[in-house]
Amino acid sequence: MLKEKLQDYKLILASGSPRRQQFFKDLDLDFEIRLKEIEEIFPSELKAEEITNFLAQLKANAFEGELQPNEILITSDTIVWHNNKPLGKPKDHQDAFEILKSLSNATHEVITSVCFKTNTSSDLIFETTKVTFNKLSDEAILYYLENYKPYDKAGAYGIQEWIGFIGVSKIEGSYANVMGMPTDKVYDYLINL
Repeated sequence: MLKEKLQDYKLILASGSPRRQQFFKDLDLDFEIRLKEIEEIFPSELKAEEITNFLAQLKANAFEGELQPNEILITSDTIVWHNNKPLGKPKDHQDAFEILKSLSNATHEVITSVCFKTNTSSDLIFETTKVTFNKLSDEAILYYLENYKPYDKAGAYGIQEWIGFIGVSKIEGSYANVMGMPTDKVYDYLINL
């Protein structure tokens, strides 16, 4: 259905994330991957979705002047927002342990922003999902880090992995968003082009 709607467009996903690429495959979309190295630095006064909006736009702006008239570039960024601060990807094992310890027995927000850029326009959408973790033992955290090595994930975890199965007690909002892409909103945006 969506594939037919987009037959005159060429979708470009600017993400190296295997999860985001899989979402696009699962949505039955034809797309090309184009990557650019971006230093993900944002102004310190930004909060919550202001950060992900800024970074998704920053990633899209790197392609300024390169898009053909029929191309739609899609960029995105995800953070975990907890205790009024952003948690990105962990720096190392110790950082990952401390992040997961802070999420234990607490509720945090996972925020993803998606930017749709053409040669003439740019639109942003974002989604916020609340995730509550049970109390996580140090042993469970260490087991997860040792066996799953979630160093490429915001908040140091993947909800679709072992820690999500044993640790998440409640989720309010989009599950796909916690994995890095609010697929329902992306679908709605594209179907309404």
